[in-house]
Formats: sequence, C-alpha cells, structure tokens
Amino acid sequence: MSGPRVNSFFLGNSSGVNFSIILSSVDEETGKLQLANCSGSKRAGDWHLNVTPGMNTSKVTISLTRNLQLCLPNATDCCTTPLCVVETLQVLACRDSVVLAHLLIQAEIYANSSFRGNVSENATIIPNQVFHPLGSCPCDLTAGACDVRCCCDLECTPDLKQLFNESCFTGVFGGDVNPPFDQLCSSQSLEYIPDWFPFLCVQSSLNNTPFLGYFYHGSTSIPRVPPFKIPLQTSPGRLFTGYRQGDPIMTEENEYFTIPQQSMAGQCVGNAPVACLQNFDVKCLTNLASYKEGLSHDVRINSGTGDFIQQNVIYRTITNTGKFVTEDESLHIAEVLCQNVTFAEDYTLIWKDKNIEQINVTVFLGSLCDGEILAQRFTVKFQSLKSTNATVLFGNPGYQVGKPVKAANMNASDTFGSLNIWQPAGRGLCTLATSTPVLFGLDSFSGCILEVGIDEDCSLLRGNVTEKLNSLVQATHVGKRDNSSYSDLNDWVEIIRLDPFNFDTNVSSGNLKGICPDIPANLNIRIIFADVGAVQGIPQQDILAVQISYSVVIWQFQCGLICENSTSFLPITASVQFIKVPAQPPVPLTRFQINYTEFDCNRNDVCWPQLFYPLTRFYTGEPYSQCLAKGLLLAFLVLLAAIMSNPWFSKLWNSSLV
Repeated sequence: MSGPRVNSFFLGNSSGVNFSIILSSVDEETGKLQLANCSGSKRAGDWHLNVTPGMNTSKVTISLTRNLQLCLPNATDCCTTPLCVVETLQVLACRDSVVLAHLLIQAEIYANSSFRGNVSENATIIPNQVFHPLGSCPCDLTAGACDVRCCCDLECTPDLKQLFNESCFTGVFGGDVNPPFDQLCSSQSLEYIPDWFPFLCVQSSLNNTPFLGYFYHGSTSIPRVPPFKIPLQTSPGRLFTGYRQGDPIMTEENEYFTIPQQSMAGQCVGNAPVACLQNFDVKCLTNLASYKEGLSHDVRINSGTGDFIQQNVIYRTITNTGKFVTEDESLHIAEVLCQNVTFAEDYTLIWKDKNIEQINVTVFLGSLCDGEILAQRFTVKFQSLKSTNATVLFGNPGYQVGKPVKAANMNASDTFGSLNIWQPAGRGLCTLATSTPVLFGLDSFSGCILEVGIDEDCSLLRGNVTEKLNSLVQATHVGKRDNSSYSDLNDWVEIIRLDPFNFDTNVSSGNLKGICPDIPANLNIRIIFADVGAVQGIPQQDILAVQISYSVVIWQFQCGLICENSTSFLPITASVQFIKVPAQPPVPLTRFQINYTEFDCNRNDVCWPQLFYPLTRFYTGEPYSQCLAKGLLLAFLVLLAAIMSNPWFSKLWNSSLV
C-alpha cells in the first residue's frame, strides 16, 4: 500500500471471528517474517483496524493515524524524511485461536507535499519591485514543500534535487533574478561586439538590472466580465441600424438568438449565438438522459430596424430514424422508456439589405428511447430576398472563410464542377470513403487506404491511384469570387495541372515482386488568393491561381511470416494549402538599397537615416516640447564648441584678457 488507508474483504460468516493487526519484523538471520498468533488487537503502533460486518462479506479497513507532513523547523509529530513509513503488517482473522485468514501488507508511504500548517497572520512585506527583485526564487510556489525542477527551493533536500538536477528551471523563473544584461561591460554574451561597445557600455553592479519588475507590473485592477447581452442602439427614430456580416442576431428580449453549434474543440455548445450571414450545418450527439430542449420557437427576432418578426415553424414527424439514431451497445435496459424529442431543426433566414425579413423553421420530431444515441442536426441558411442564390452576401462578391470553393468544368455541357477531399469512414478504406468540398481559407489533409495484393501490376496500380485522385477534382476552372457566373469565363481561373509523367514508357517496374516505384500517392492542391478590396469593412478575397500536383512514393508489400493470399495497404492522401499573397507586387529595391546595405535600418544596429528621430513627431518617448528643447540645447552646445575651436576665437579671448 502507498496511501494512509486500504480496504479488504473477508468472505464468509464473521460471527465469532476475532480480527487483529500485528506489526511484523523480519528475522535478520533467516530473512523471514516472524510467525504471528491470534493474541493481537485492533491497534498496533500508528495503525488502526476497523471491521464493518455484513451478511456474507465483512469490510476490513486498515488506516494510519499519524501525521504525514514533512517536518518544518522546530516541529514535531511529522516526517523527517520523504519516505515517511516503511513497515510490514499482518492482519489475522481467528476463531477460537485458529487462524482462518491471513493478510500480509507492505506499507511504503511518502510524506504529503501539500502544506497544512498554521498560516501566520503577520502581513508579508513585499519589496518595491522597481528597486529589488520581488522574489529570489520565483519557482518556489509551495510553502513547506519541494517544488519539482526548482533548484533554488530551500525545502528541496539534496536527495530530491538529484531527481531533477539536470532539468532545473533556467532564467529568471529558475532563480537567476539578476542575470547579466547585454549592455554590461563585463557581459560577453553577444556574438558580435561592435568597436564602440567599450565606449558606450554600462559599468554597474548586478543589483541595478533592467530585469527588475519583469514579473510584476505593479498595478492591479478588478476584471470586468461583460454580460451575455449587448445593448441595442437607442438613437431617436431607429432602435437598430441593421446587421452586418458576423453580427449576432438579437431577440426581442435584447439577448442573443442561440442555436446549438460546434466549438473549436469539436463539442456542441447549446447556447451559441447565430452570426449574421454565416451558414452552418452541425450534428450533436445526445441521449435521452442528457437531452435538453433548445430555445423556444415563440421567441421573436429583431429584424435590424427595431421591429420584431415571428418564426414560421413547420413540424414534421420522422418515421425512419435509422439516419439519426444508433443503439448504445454498453447499455442493456429491461424496461425501455421513450420520449418524443427534436431530431433536427432547419432554419432559413431571408434577408434584404441589412435587415432580416423572414424566418422559416422546419422541426423534425421523432421518438428516442433509453439506450439509443441521437445525432441531432441543426442547419442555418441565409438567403437573399432578391435572389435564391444564398452566396451573395450584402454585395461582397469575395470568398469568406469556411465557404466551399466554387468549381466548374468548362469542357462539359454541364459546367457544374467539384473540388473535393476525402472524408474517410469506418476502416478508412477508399471503397467506403466519401468526399467533402474544399472550404476556402482552411488548410486540409485527408486520405484513405487502398488494398493492394502482392501480385499487383505496377502499371495498373499507378493508373488506379491516379484515377482515384483525379476523381476528387472534377473541374477545369475555379471561380475567382464566390458569385462567379458560369456564363462569364473571365470570372474563372484555369487549374494548372502538373500531371505525373507517362509511367508506361518512363518507369520500369523490373522483376521485383511486391515493389512498385513512383506511385502518385499524394495529391497537392495549392490555392493562391489575395485581398483585393473591402466591402463595408469586410475584406474581399479573390482566388488568383490554383495548382494541382502529385507526389510519388515507393510502395512495398508488407506482410508477416506468410505473404501468400494476403493484401497490403497503400495510403493515398490529398492536401489543400491556401497561400495568401499581396494584391499588388512589392516595390522592387533600388540599386542603391541593394549595394549599400549599411544604410538599411532593418539590417543594421546603427541607422543613420534616423539620426534625428527624437526630434520628429514619430518619437513618443517624451513630450514633443521637451524633445525640441533638448534638441535646441544640443545644437547650441555643438555651435558653441565649433566657435571655441576656431583660432580667431582664441586670439579674441587672449586680447580681451590683456
């Protein structure tokens, strides 16, 4: 046992059974435990035995009654070493001096690291961190105990320091509260020391260090947590000036209109606000025990002008629940309890200009029983009143992050195309994998597994892999903008394909069985975009170019002891990378800037073009009036030194003294 208490059970009738505990010692000559008899009691040293009788089972509890805290200075009844208790116990169950059961316990218990002593009421005097270090050992966070990896902690004994001596905290946190700084004359930390360093270095003690006050700023303030409400604008005549993209939709009670959504961690949040013009489609797993009703459909929504609109709700019943419900195999319930719950909610918000004109809600109801897991689905779609195309967002034709990339196949009669990546399911096989659209601004990496036999022909394997990768890109062009028209070719950019070379003529598979070189197993999609403007403060992002390339691998059959009649696996992947470039190319450097780098302030410590920077308006270290006064004084001293160094001044000075 390693804790102060341990439980065991005595099986059988405990009436007339006497339980006792004995501290056992080891015979130094034989190394064996001394024989125990039934003459013990329920207390032995610092140990106590307690028995809770039952019907056919009795609970036996052995507990330690001593203190397990490490000893502080001038303290008693404590542990002098970290390994506080090392003892051997024997628990006996006897009836009429006959041993019925015997339990041997080896106890090795360490002292507690938490501090439970009396806290002094004397106020701690905190030094002024501007002039003195706030603490000589910042990593000493626990009073009366050793902090791991804190080598400056005085509570750490030499034995404990050996456990983490090679991984101690470094820097100011590890106790080096006065490190030598770079401007110190005795510091040799700089790899390159300029020639003027001995003339301008600082000769000072380490007590006067720029690291003072590094951890503690000095001023504290009580944080003000904003409430889960935002006030509406109360200008006369209009209570609200309309929604912009990303603004939360408000209700009549001046609260957020919430629908369950997925968080960054992948979990569903029940009270997530709905953002204007941001569609989503989420699934949330729940069961009957944890099911909760969402926001009531009687809540009226603020249209954006101070008026309130009612939700148009249509209820439908789902009879085939196979797409929503799965059985929990870990639960086996005799009596099944069922309840009518919401399976899905479909919201369609119709907007015009900056206002919400109408809300249509379709609620799908079904029966959920105990032992079943429900995949609730919530969809929100914003649709323009003037057009059924929901991708036209308040006049912003550019892409928004999270929207599908628009593709087209200009070589087919039906110009609609697709640009997808895999969405594996089950075992991750390519035969079971589905596809999902490429979302703008989100780098993605997915793949699936292809089963390959040992007698697979390399040419056929290359063709099969290439066909599966090409099935993801059923397009020849990609829309520059989210509202690209299929009838205007100028709204599209052609996909640049770097197809793999002809394997049949350039690659020889050889006579090696189970090895195929140059398999195009990786599809790389690179999309270049830029910010070409802004509409109502929202950046307009357009796609400039799309490139598709392949990466080849060497496939080798993997098998165990027997390779016959078995299959191996070939993982094939697809990656999407979005690269942002400036809308306009940067201004090229002049020949002077390329050749004379000593005048480049970004690559040199000395910046001559900024010699008079303190006298400009860009310098904010001091008030401008003080900078101007100091500059004029400095100019006067320079002028005075120039005059006094002139020979005629010395002649004039000597003549005035005569």
